[in-house]
Amino acid sequence: MLTKRLIACLDVQDGRTVKGTNFVNLRDAGDPVALAARYAQEGIDELVLLDITATVEKRRTLIELVRNVAREVNIPFTVGGGIGAVADVEALLLSGADKVSLNSSVLREPGLIDELARRFGSQAIVVAVDARQTPEAPAGPAPEAWEVFTHGGRRPAGREAIAWCCEAAERGAGEILLTSMSHDGTRDGYALGLTSGVAAAVGVPVIASGGAGAAPHFRDVLRPGGADAALAASVFHFGDLSVAGLKNYLLAEGIAMRPVG
Repeated sequence: MLTKRLIACLDVQDGRTVKGTNFVNLRDAGDPVALAARYAQEGIDELVLLDITATVEKRRTLIELVRNVAREVNIPFTVGGGIGAVADVEALLLSGADKVSLNSSVLREPGLIDELARRFGSQAIVVAVDARQTPEAPAGPAPEAWEVFTHGGRRPAGREAIAWCCEAAERGAGEILLTSMSHDGTRDGYALGLTSGVAAAVGVPVIASGGAGAAPHFRDVLRPGGADAALAASVFHFGDLSVAGLKNYLLAEGIAMRPVG
């Protein structure tokens, strides 16, 4: 049985970690470098660092912040936000990131996935997919209609979520970071139908994001046929769940995890 992963997400705005609900109503959650170091020490498997306004404000992810995080952790971490060119990816990887996450730029130019995978390897390329359940979503293979959004969830992309995930994987994405905007920050659980639909359709690992609020939510989304990894933010940032406690719970529930310590 393949080991499942827990990932802590650090959404960064103006150099601070923030967290909201459905991509809005943000509140401060602390210093990202300090949080990254803490999670690494506590046994989190990976980190994701997202500059959530980089694309909207047309600026690149903060390279210095990436370097500072890289100095503090010894676990894989992914960086995203405002990445639109080969030079951006190269700069981030050289600054210490293990992977990069792309969203808006590859929806505009899907061929960028192919180019980046050839140059840096699929293992370094994560395609982030922000999806919302809407009646206006383009028709797709799932009974529920999920539309892809860009620019931090502000603009509909006119793409059906599962179909876009399949295309991204076929073009060379090594992982899909799948966020349900309809569940983000609600703490009501992950979008299990969407996640299992994507996992069944693509041949690469799927990271589930959006909606974690209690330990059973992680169990449900990580069961066989679901996600390969579960990402969460507020439940870790605000002390609702500890990494060690959650891993012990998941191991007891039969989910293969890398133990703490």
